[in-house]
Formats: sequence, structure tokens, C-alpha cells
Amino acid sequence: MSLRQRERAAKKAEKLRQKRVLADEKAERKRSAKAGFANVNNPRRSITLTIVSAIFAIYCLFPFAYLLINATKTQPDFNSTFGLGPGHSFALIDNIVGVFTYGDGIFTRWLLNTLLYVVVGAGGATLLAIMGGYALAKFRFPGRKAVFAVIIGSISVPGIALAVPQFLLFAKLGLTNTPWAMLIPSLISPFGLYLMWIFSEQSVPTELLEAARVDGASEWHTFWKISLPLLSPGIVTTALFTIVATWNNYFLPMIMIKDPNWYPLTIGLNQWKNQAATSGGVPIQHLVITGSLLTIIPLVIAFLCLQKYWQSGLAAGAVKE
Repeated sequence: MSLRQRERAAKKAEKLRQKRVLADEKAERKRSAKAGFANVNNPRRSITLTIVSAIFAIYCLFPFAYLLINATKTQPDFNSTFGLGPGHSFALIDNIVGVFTYGDGIFTRWLLNTLLYVVVGAGGATLLAIMGGYALAKFRFPGRKAVFAVIIGSISVPGIALAVPQFLLFAKLGLTNTPWAMLIPSLISPFGLYLMWIFSEQSVPTELLEAARVDGASEWHTFWKISLPLLSPGIVTTALFTIVATWNNYFLPMIMIKDPNWYPLTIGLNQWKNQAATSGGVPIQHLVITGSLLTIIPLVIAFLCLQKYWQSGLAAGAVKE
């Protein structure tokens, strides 16, 4: 048999193998559908769902693409060229340098302020949510149902509705225009507490805690050494929710803080955006766009680094039934 004939025979055999694989997958999907289960390793292929998912992906990535393209433009190019087209010159590096040097480097101060609010506020909110949710899930005490009702009621109230009462309260205490006006409200996360409550109830087996207590472990040791590793997916989810909420917080710092030295990035960039509307103001939209791009990079990094912890079922098999 010649080489060409062997190649033809190999291609024919490969086509037959692929047909058998497709037929087996189709038959398996039918069996799974009859049994009422879906096999995630052999999903049903749907062109319609693929198109819909692609449309949603484009919709979500469009603002990022706009920022990325326009961050490479100078101010004249930003005003004169198409929004989704390149400028006459590539000025990304110059724009980044301009962001950090404009206004005596005030952007760096805003970035440090935002990091402070996120680390202390969002970190504290996550820690309180973990401890509170675990306690509500695994301990029985009087008033537990009342606490549940308060948490559900707090979730149903939008944060913007509480901003004015919070401002009046902090004004009476003399804490407005200080970092405490941002840090203290950020420590409370009703949704994070509720999320950790539900996750602790489902992910930490009571039998595992009872075994640790029988072995003489204290409640504190049991929480840190046994329960906390099992709560990793819920902790990451809660942390990301609180981080994003604090990082993107706009209305609360707008009414609480008037000193530019304590602005977060959201208020600072908005001030730059409105600069052109003031008397004698110079438009710096190219710096606003570049600053916005730099602002979302830490959030993207956080999601990419923490997404591997979004795995369910870490407690599966911890207790043998």
C-alpha cells in the first residue's frame, strides 16, 4: 500500500471515529434527558445559545474596549476621531504619566484613599459577615429569627436611601469630611452577612463540628481551623461583592467628603470630568479615560486571581454518611 493510500485510509478511519463519538454523545444526552439529569461533561450544543452568549459578551466588553482604545489618544484626537477608532498617535504611555502627574499627583492620593477604604472597609465587612453568618448558622440563641428578619429588611432597603440619614448622623458626630465617614458605613454588609449565613449552613456539616468538640477543640479553634477552609468559596464571593461595592461607591463619598485630599477615585475622576464646565477649565477627557482604565485594572486582577476559589462542594466527602 502506497503512502497516499495509507493517508486516505487514516483520514477515513478518523472520520468514522468522529462519527461514532458524536453518535455516542448524542445517545448519552438522550439517556440523561430521560433520566432528568444533565451531563456537564457532554453538554447539548446549541447555536442559538452560542449566539446569545456572544451578544452578551460583546455588550459587556464594549465599555472596556472603548476605554482601551480612547486611552491611547491625545486630547485633540479624542475630540476629532471616531470613538472606536485609533487616533493619529499612540499616546497611552504619555496619558498614564499625565494621570499620575496632573494636579501635583493627586491621582495617586485618590488611589491610596480608595485602597484604604477597600482594605479597611471591605475587609472589615467581609470579616464581620463571615463571623456573623457562621454564628447565626451554627448556634441557636434567643432572637435568632428576629435577627434574620432585620437582615432581610436591611437587604430590601437600597443604600442610597440611607445616605442622607447617615450624613445627618455623621454631621452630628463631627465625622463628615473624614475617612471615618467612608469606613464605618462600609463595615456593614447585610447581603454579605446573609450570604455567609446560607453558605455556612450548607457547607459546614454539623457532624464535623461535633466531632471537633468531642476531640476537645474550642469553638474558636474549630472556626479557624475547620470551618474557615470550608467557607473559602463563600468568603471569596462576599469579599468580591464588598470590594466592588466599596471601590465603585460614588454617592456616599459625594455627600460625605468635600476635601479633595480624601476623595476616592470615583469622585476624583468625576471632578476631572466636570473641570471643562468650570470657568477657565481645561478639558482633560483623555486623562479621565486613562484614569478610568487604570481604575478598573485592580478589579480585573482581583477577579482573575480569585476565580479559582469559586468552586462548590469543598465540604463534599468531609463527613461519611
